Amino acid sequence: MKTLLPLLTLSLLLAACQAEVSTLPTPTQPAPLLPSLSPAEASPTLPAPVVTPTPTVTSLPISAGAICTDPAVLVLIDSLKAAILNADGELLRSLISPRGLEVRYYRNGNVVTYTPYQAGFLFETTYEANWGNDPASGLEKRGSFHDIVVPSLTELFNQPYTLHCNELKHGGASYEVTWLYEGDFYAIHFPGTEQNGYLDWRTWAAGVEYSGGKPLLYALVQYFWEP
Repeated sequence: MKTLLPLLTLSLLLAACQAEVSTLPTPTQPAPLLPSLSPAEASPTLPAPVVTPTPTVTSLPISAGAICTDPAVLVLIDSLKAAILNADGELLRSLISPRGLEVRYYRNGNVVTYTPYQAGFLFETTYEANWGNDPASGLEKRGSFHDIVVPSLTELFNQPYTLHCNELKHGGASYEVTWLYEGDFYAIHFPGTEQNGYLDWRTWAAGVEYSGGKPLLYALVQYFWEP
């Protein structure tokens, strides 16, 4: 009996220690550190536009001048003006044909094609495209849509201009002024100023086609006096 008492006492002490250990809180593991992303890394990557060095004539369904009598096309041109002057990418995106927008800063320069998705970021992206060689200096013109095309369109829309359906209005040129597509278009024409002998005329032609019954832009081509 005397031998059992110490053993019983030892068993009770061990049981008490185990109970105390089991009631201790479980250590909290620190959360793993996640790598931080810069704003550029966190935003979706914008695909580069397609640049075509040699302009080609693109065949489009001809609407027999339907755009000339459609008031929705005039709304389209006004919306293009608003998108440019207000740097509204979402508005510009809504004006682009599903197959994209071909932009030619020089009428015989490189063709830069933007998808509707890319058009929504043209006032933000710094991607520099090669627009071709300047007809006066012969130097290569490189830069983003925002830095190259937007200033020219902004200048045009901020001056008195006229609209001409399927007619390339111009103020005289040293080259044959022709539309490079087979589809319909509107010419947005500034006649120039008297003090400059009207040689500062400028025309941006906007190709218009229908998709789902809605007029949309498929091309923008610039014309001006070249030496």
